[in-house]
Amino acid sequence: MKLLKNLAVTAATLAIGFSVVDVKTASAAIVNYAFTVESPTKTGKGFFSFDDATFSSGIFPEAIVKSLSFQFDGDSNLYTEKDDIAYPDFPVVSLVSSSTGKPSVELSYFFFDKVNPSAFFYEIVGEDFTILDGSFQNTEIGFGKVTYTKVPEPTTLGGAILVCGISLIIKRKAKAMRKVKA
Repeated sequence: MKLLKNLAVTAATLAIGFSVVDVKTASAAIVNYAFTVESPTKTGKGFFSFDDATFSSGIFPEAIVKSLSFQFDGDSNLYTEKDDIAYPDFPVVSLVSSSTGKPSVELSYFFFDKVNPSAFFYEIVGEDFTILDGSFQNTEIGFGKVTYTKVPEPTTLGGAILVCGISLIIKRKAKAMRKVKA
């Protein structure tokens, strides 16, 4: 009987939690991504966001990045969307088909080195990171890879925390009741 009661409470908790998790409909929203740059000479991390309702129509849908921040490891300089060479028309996010068939996003971002702008500039295009010589443009002096991770919506995190919290409370309460009966 206790098992049935605990299962019913857990099922109700999960139902409430899942109803909170995906409240949004398929409407447009600001989408957040984290990205990591890894190369033999430079590594760094960044974030960007865009409004998925602003994707252009056509073969290669693009949307302008609303906000971007990027920093190389060990460097105090913070690069933003305004550092793109072609700002305000860039940086952009492109919607591409992945090998799994699911659409994914790729960033296009070109920016000069803040310490020595005439010496280097950097290019992020999709999964490719390139370090170019500032004096002899189009001369690659380094390369690397870019990986992207979608940042979960706050409602998803909130729902997960709610479900875990209620589950812990129920587990503790059940444990306390067993101690009292014993």
